[in-house]
Amino acid sequence: MSRLVDLYGKHHIAPQFESLGDGPVFMGARYLHVYGSGVNVGKNATFVATSDSYIRLTTWNLGEFDGKIIAGDNCLFTPGVRIAAANKIKIGDGCMFANSAYVSDADWHGIYKRSEPVGNSKPIELKNNVWIGDRAVVGKGVTIGENSIVAAGSVVVKDVPENVIVGGNPARVIKDLDANEEMHTRNDLFSDRKSLDELYDYLDKINLKENSTIRFLKSLIIPSKKS
Repeated sequence: MSRLVDLYGKHHIAPQFESLGDGPVFMGARYLHVYGSGVNVGKNATFVATSDSYIRLTTWNLGEFDGKIIAGDNCLFTPGVRIAAANKIKIGDGCMFANSAYVSDADWHGIYKRSEPVGNSKPIELKNNVWIGDRAVVGKGVTIGENSIVAAGSVVVKDVPENVIVGGNPARVIKDLDANEEMHTRNDLFSDRKSLDELYDYLDKINLKENSTIRFLKSLIIPSKKS
């Protein structure tokens, strides 16, 4: 089991994760669902989920299948992200998943035996600092190179080289990243944890400035329907 610390310093036990690194941040923790065993996430993960856009990390662990999700440090998971593994999905450090991105290493049903679960499955690997755009889909057997970006709405069915932007269905290279531009990644963001914690505290003060004891008591009696 893994121990979590939320934005307010409270400790929780998360039996769903096979492992979870230090320093995770959960926004809308109740809307993060982890199914199956073998879900591993490194340190400083950030999960942002909402009531209408759950984050779902799923592995299939029945019969011959032993699905694994292995994410590195400093990754970002935003509302609606779904990652599903019947084989193995390996995610590098500093990867970012925009709203409703979907990564799956299986067809989940046989092409001709459609009552048969899982079907074809091939491992996926996202190298360090990969950015998966809004509503993009990454299919089975794909490797995406370091620093590369998958544009919004794209469908990736073939390997992607490093330092490019791909887009379309099926996705193809539409731009090379400028080698002369300095890359600032989420790994850089977390290199100074003290400054980052101070930033989170500052954002909390802005977000919670309207709170009061009366508002808190009212919320207990009449809970808000907002996420």
